[in-house]
Amino acid sequence: MQNLIPINIVIGDRTYRIKIEASEEESVRKMAKKLNDQLTTYKSQYAGKDMQDYLAMVLLSFVAEQSSQHSSSQSDASNIDFQSIESIIDKVLQGK
Repeated sequence: MQNLIPINIVIGDRTYRIKIEASEEESVRKMAKKLNDQLTTYKSQYAGKDMQDYLAMVLLSFVAEQSSQHSSSQSDASNIDFQSIESIIDKVLQGK
C-alpha cells in the first residue's frame, strides 16, 4: 500500500471514510457526486421509497450502462475483426 490517503465521501446521506491512492481522489469524488446526483433524481421521480431502494435503482442503472458500453465496444471490436477478414479475403480473391 503506497501513498494511501483517508477521505470522507457522502453517499445517500451517509458518510464513508475510505483510503485511496492520492491520484484517485478526484475520480472517486466525481463518482460519488455522480451517484448522489442520480440518487437525487430517483428521489424526485419515485417519492416514498427508502434509501436502499434508491441505491438499488442507481446500482442497476450503472450496471446497465456498463453492460451496454461493454457490448458496444465488443461489437466495435467484432466489426474490426470482420473488416480485417474481409480485407484478407478480397486480397486472396484478387490474386486468383
